[in-house]
Amino acid sequence: MQKRRLGNSTLDVSVVGLGGNNFGGRIDFDASRRVVDGAIERGINLIDTADSYGNKGGSEEALGQILGDKRKRIVLATKFGLPMDDAGKLRGASRHYIAHAVEASLKRLRTDWIDLYQLHRPDPQTPIEETLRALDELVRAGMVRFIGCSNLSAQQVIEADGIAKRHGLAPFVSCQDEYSLLAREIERELVPAAKARGMGVLPYFPLASGLLTGKYKRGVPPPPGTRLAKLPRHADDFMTEHNWRIVGELEAFVARRGRTMLELAFSWLLRDPVVASVIAGATTAAQLEQNIAAAGWTLSPEDLAEVDRITL
Repeated sequence: MQKRRLGNSTLDVSVVGLGGNNFGGRIDFDASRRVVDGAIERGINLIDTADSYGNKGGSEEALGQILGDKRKRIVLATKFGLPMDDAGKLRGASRHYIAHAVEASLKRLRTDWIDLYQLHRPDPQTPIEETLRALDELVRAGMVRFIGCSNLSAQQVIEADGIAKRHGLAPFVSCQDEYSLLAREIERELVPAAKARGMGVLPYFPLASGLLTGKYKRGVPPPPGTRLAKLPRHADDFMTEHNWRIVGELEAFVARRGRTMLELAFSWLLRDPVVASVIAGATTAAQLEQNIAAAGWTLSPEDLAEVDRITL
């Protein structure tokens, strides 16, 4: 498994990462164990989760039980900031809440440190300097090795990096954001901002919730049990006429080259070295195999130009 350096950190991560949003919820514990063990056996070393995944803590709990001695072999990433109680009091990025959230995550994960601790989304109620100072304390205490952000705008990333530099605080080393052939908006401002600051990019929804895998068909309801079948409002966001047109043209593109949509989705994202790892969930070992195999296509300049024509 090829690895890349995550931004200006010292973390080398597999170009295919494992997303933990299925654990503790969509799949049971035994299935989660098979996926995690299978990922590690196949060379995946980045596992990304969040405290909110698995119905508020279930994903971290499952990973804590599964990893055991294998914990030292992986780069363990998690996030904080989304609501962790029904009242909405356990949320955000204040200094007080971060101290609570990291202790809770460490306990669920059964580990003494988190390799990459990420702000899940902006907290408009808390100045970013307060957040960065709190995270810097965690880094200095050895509870967290590096920090990252998710779902921040380019301007927010620029502001946070400037504050970290001015005050000698640990900076964000990565941005985790939606990025795929059907969602290229971050290329306009966020990706250039990340590159200028030596940050790595970690795409989520690289397969557009499955629309880029071929499992969904135009005019046909999503198959039972799939993500878009369970989240009809989410399905409406992806299953648009605009996206179906692009998917149709991309399917013809890969067919002419004897490739698959999965290969295109992964390998196209990895065309840019700023993308350190493509994070994708999996519910079976077979999906893991497919994801890993999909990262090996080096697209030619002509291929990339054609993809741009189709998707931009």
